[in-house]
Amino acid sequence: MEANMRVAIFADETGWHTRQLQAALRARGALGRCVDLADCHIDTTAAWHGLAIPGFGRALPDAALVRGIAGGSFEQVTKRLGVLHALRELGVPVYNDARAIERSVDKSMTSLLLHAAGVPTPPTWATESSAQAQRIVMRESAAGHAVVLKPLFGSQGKGLQRIGLVDGVHRPLPELGQAFGGLAYLQRFIEPLAAEAGRPGFDWRVLVIGGRAVTAMRRVSAGWIHNVAQGARCEPAELTAPLARLAERAAEALEMDYAGIDLMPCTPAAGAAGIQVIEVNGVAAWQGLQRVTGFNIARAIVDDLLDRKVAQAREASEALGRRA
Repeated sequence: MEANMRVAIFADETGWHTRQLQAALRARGALGRCVDLADCHIDTTAAWHGLAIPGFGRALPDAALVRGIAGGSFEQVTKRLGVLHALRELGVPVYNDARAIERSVDKSMTSLLLHAAGVPTPPTWATESSAQAQRIVMRESAAGHAVVLKPLFGSQGKGLQRIGLVDGVHRPLPELGQAFGGLAYLQRFIEPLAAEAGRPGFDWRVLVIGGRAVTAMRRVSAGWIHNVAQGARCEPAELTAPLARLAERAAEALEMDYAGIDLMPCTPAAGAAGIQVIEVNGVAAWQGLQRVTGFNIARAIVDDLLDRKVAQAREASEALGRRA
């Protein structure tokens, strides 16, 4: 089925991840071509479908893998996501599609969908009102809680601030300027478990592919931010049943083809089995996870794309043709 397939790998930069995906596609007889969504455009005079995808001429790719979307102005990002939306509407399997990416990139929507699905996640607030945000921080501080202020569209642990009651001292809400886009996205800080006091903190990253949790690691760091990009080290972790179930429920809530789910240990009273979901990553990196995982992650992603996503799209197209 996959022989001679041409797959667009949408990435804002090429490197280890794109090489891994291209190798996995070659192993299945398919060609992976790296394309920056910034270089794609709409041209209704160029082809029947109205899209211009570099490297594909007047044709559409047979499938698409989204590895990265470059930042830009609101208009530029809207156009780039619009290309992904259009590909899906034109019948091209997109992995993850634009809807899923939008749900995960917007942290407030992620929190809302996790909450609606009953997935344990910290109390969360998102507001454009500085006065309201200040009241939330004061109330949380009075109750003995710290709060994490995050950029709504941030990644890799950049720009996080702990405010509220931190180490016994109240830290007020900073100005919500350009760094936060005039919006306060706040999550209650999960305190380290008593048993972990004095030890390096950690969280879990669980990778879900095609609805199934497939591997996990612990991200360990001396500080309270556990992103690998901020210096955390990767350690193998047992993929326990509670971890797998929560990660799979989180991916399902956001309708992700694949996702990196970040989970934190907490007191059992605060979350199912003492675990809460912190974030869902729809364009998840896996280089650190690959170092502690015994199988090829890129191959698992490509296999799921071809054996499930592409197969489903072909079945739907054939069923539509029969009805016609």
